[in-house]
Amino acid sequence: MNEPKQNRPITERRLARMRGTLARRQPGLTVVIENVHDPHNVSAVLRSCDAVGAASAHLVYTIEEMPLIHSGVAASAQRWIDVHQHDDIDACYQALRGTGFSIYATELSHDAADFYELDLTRPTALVFGNETRGVSEDASRLADGRVTIPMMGMVESLNISVACAVSMFEASRQRRVAGMYDTTGWNEGELEERLREWLVRERRDPSVASSAFEAVVPRARNRYEFREE
Repeated sequence: MNEPKQNRPITERRLARMRGTLARRQPGLTVVIENVHDPHNVSAVLRSCDAVGAASAHLVYTIEEMPLIHSGVAASAQRWIDVHQHDDIDACYQALRGTGFSIYATELSHDAADFYELDLTRPTALVFGNETRGVSEDASRLADGRVTIPMMGMVESLNISVACAVSMFEASRQRRVAGMYDTTGWNEGELEERLREWLVRERRDPSVASSAFEAVVPRARNRYEFREE
C-alpha cells in the first residue's frame, strides 16, 4: 500500500510571498481562450496572466481538443491561476456577466475599436481565438465590443500568446497607475481561503495560512530589474 504523501515544510519567506502575490491578484481581470490549438500558446497565455496578477482564465473548446498545459512554457503558472472550462461561448459569457465583467473580443475587423482606448481598470474579460480562424462568430457577436491592437507593419498579425501579453500588460499598466495593486480585491477571509488552496496545491500544510497575515509582505519582484551601479 502506498503511503500518503506528507506535507512539505514551507519557509516564512515563501509563505509571505504567496500571501503578497494573492493580495495583488486582480479578480476583475481575466482572459477567455477559445479553441486555441497549440498548447504552448495556451501555456504562455497563462504565464502572462500570472505575471500581471490576473486571478483566472476561461477555456472554451468546441472544435479543438482541450490542450495539455505545457508546464515548461507555463512555468507552473497554471497552479496559481483559477482555470475554468466551459461547454460553449454562451455559457462562458453568462458566467462572466454574472460576476460583473464586460467582454471584449480581440479581432482584426474594420469596426473593431482601438484596444488602447479601453478602460481596463473596470472588470474586463479579453477573448482570444484560434491561431488561424481567430475568435468565432458567436464569440464576436455576443461580446460587448470588438477591439484590435494597432500595428504599424506589413504583417497585421501577432501570435496569440504575444497579443495576450501585450494586452495584459497594458491592463497592468492602467491598474498600476490607478493604485489597484496597492489594495486587495478580496477581504481577509477570502485571502486566507485562497492561500489555503494554494498551500494544498503545493502539498504544504494549509493550517499555516493564518500565520501568513502576521508576516511582512515582500514587494513585487522582477528578476530583470535594472540596478544602478
